[in-house]
Amino acid sequence: MAIFLFQRFLQAVGALFAASIVVFLLLYLIPGDPIRVMASPQARQDDIERLRERWGLNEPLPVQYINWARNTLSGDLGESVRMRIPVSSVLWPRYVNTLRLTAASMGFAVVLGLAIGITASIKRGSIFDISTMFGAILGFSIPPFWLGLLLILTFNVHLNWLPSGGGDTWRHMILPVISLGTASTALIARMTRSAMLEVLNADFIRTARAKGLAQQRIIIGHALRNALIPVVTIVGLQFGILMAGAVITEVVFTWPGIGRLMVESILNRDFPVVRATLLVTSATFIVINLLVDILYAYLDPRIKY
Repeated sequence: MAIFLFQRFLQAVGALFAASIVVFLLLYLIPGDPIRVMASPQARQDDIERLRERWGLNEPLPVQYINWARNTLSGDLGESVRMRIPVSSVLWPRYVNTLRLTAASMGFAVVLGLAIGITASIKRGSIFDISTMFGAILGFSIPPFWLGLLLILTFNVHLNWLPSGGGDTWRHMILPVISLGTASTALIARMTRSAMLEVLNADFIRTARAKGLAQQRIIIGHALRNALIPVVTIVGLQFGILMAGAVITEVVFTWPGIGRLMVESILNRDFPVVRATLLVTSATFIVINLLVDILYAYLDPRIKY
């Protein structure tokens, strides 16, 4: 088990190193001089040179990467060009808000998706099965931003039940969570149903029924655990996708998250903030996949061999 975890950890470190290089080089893919892009149009040449020296862009590219990586590992993400404050003081509160929204959306999707998928597999061919699977296809097909606008129109404009934006209380999270988590709910429900149907037809399930075990114990203790591996894969991928793709939902609901911060920073040409948000989002995705690998080994001990 220790060797398995060590191998996965090394893979995660390698992926994070590769992601850091890509994120670092993104600044140089912008057409033109990055300093001239960040500076005001009225900036003189001597001002440009001072900015270039201040940001360390007059050093060779490998030296710039080493300096940036060393500062990042020490917790120094740089300084915002527009706000003139450390990037970390802007980034981490927004990151926590996005993490809250993503975790709540994923929790909503997992609980509802598992419940629908398990029930649909048990009642295969029933009205519940057909209707929920049709609803899952519909839920997966609706774009989150369009669903968000419909939710705002219904529950805020017409019914005035819930706020349409902000992030002050739990009531502000309800509409963004539903909008962000609906597609994941549909995907988890369909995957759970397919995996459960495959497991329920296995020999060991028939043996458990022949022994007279209770239906609840067969479903939860035997079938569900063996059906969870593909579901865990989907949950891990969807968490990373939601974390990175929450930007549209955050803009629609004016949620103060990292995705909205990235959009604002791109529009303001605040590239140190853009670079930091991309790096943190990539690191989160890699860590989530590492946790999924560890969960694989717990659910199926054969994997670590």
